[in-house]
Amino acid sequence: MSRSDYPPGYDESHAPPYAPQGGDYLAPPAYGFPNFAGPHSGQPPAPYPTGPNTPLYLGQPPGYPPGPYPGQPNPAGPPGAGYPGQPPMPPIMPPIMPPTMPSDVLSSDDEFAARGSDWDSLSVRHAFIRKVYMILALQLLVTTAIVAVFTFVHPVRNFVQQNQAVYWASYAVYFITHLVLVCCKGPRRKFPWNMILLSIFTLALSYMAGSISSYYDTSAVFLALSITVVVCIAVTVFCFQTKVDFTKCRGFFCVLGIVVFVTGIITCIVLSFQYIYWLHMLYAAIGAIAFTLFLAYDTQLLIGNRKYSISSEEYVFGALSLYVDIVQIFLFLLQIFGSSK
Repeated sequence: MSRSDYPPGYDESHAPPYAPQGGDYLAPPAYGFPNFAGPHSGQPPAPYPTGPNTPLYLGQPPGYPPGPYPGQPNPAGPPGAGYPGQPPMPPIMPPIMPPTMPSDVLSSDDEFAARGSDWDSLSVRHAFIRKVYMILALQLLVTTAIVAVFTFVHPVRNFVQQNQAVYWASYAVYFITHLVLVCCKGPRRKFPWNMILLSIFTLALSYMAGSISSYYDTSAVFLALSITVVVCIAVTVFCFQTKVDFTKCRGFFCVLGIVVFVTGIITCIVLSFQYIYWLHMLYAAIGAIAFTLFLAYDTQLLIGNRKYSISSEEYVFGALSLYVDIVQIFLFLLQIFGSSK
């Protein structure tokens, strides 16, 4: 029997299938497979270089991301790159100061001269209405421009979303100027302080509206804006035509304003700890309905052919009331339609 008929010995069975080569050539792995021995497997590491840029056919220790082939970009991206983070959440809409009517703003039924047939009194009331709506148009124009910039200009949009402290500072300015204009008769009626305070108030509330709008899709902003325009036109036409007197329900609107304010405080506190979708939508729906009713109430106070009316000297307060109602309707509708996108 020849030597080749015997089974191979231990040395021969464990000998490498390839003869060692001279020079700097790398020895091929056993059985044609790369050496995947890990650092804790008890086996010696691969006898050839490894690294993040080593091709896969040369093998790499486990636990390291596979390097790309030469000439190809790394599919994992730069070091530290991972899945994109979630988009930032819009700031919680703080409670809005309830609409209040100081006693020195309103005129009663007997004091309202426009109810009579005196043409001079009627002309004064008409001039007052035109003045109020002119100021209101300028306020809404400024707010619309700021919302458009915050929505379409991406550097401004990113700045607003990354600096929410400015948003809360604008809320503080809004709240203080609102209190001054409502509670202080002197600054509210004395020119130019009334216009300066009203301008600061408009810029602060416009910044808040633009900041909230920057977190929503453009389609949601357009939809909320369109519905707000339709609602405002419908309410205004209704108030001019209807015989229903909303000004007789001053107590109801006072209670409604307090309810909206308290609900806003509770919602703001709860959502700051944990976001609850149904609570957010409930608050937005209550706010949209409430401020639509406030718009009807303030419009009839402005017209003057009801039991109560705004004094003809309070054009700043009239524009302030209508402006707050319209902006709040837009913001609440934006939260409703923006959340469904």
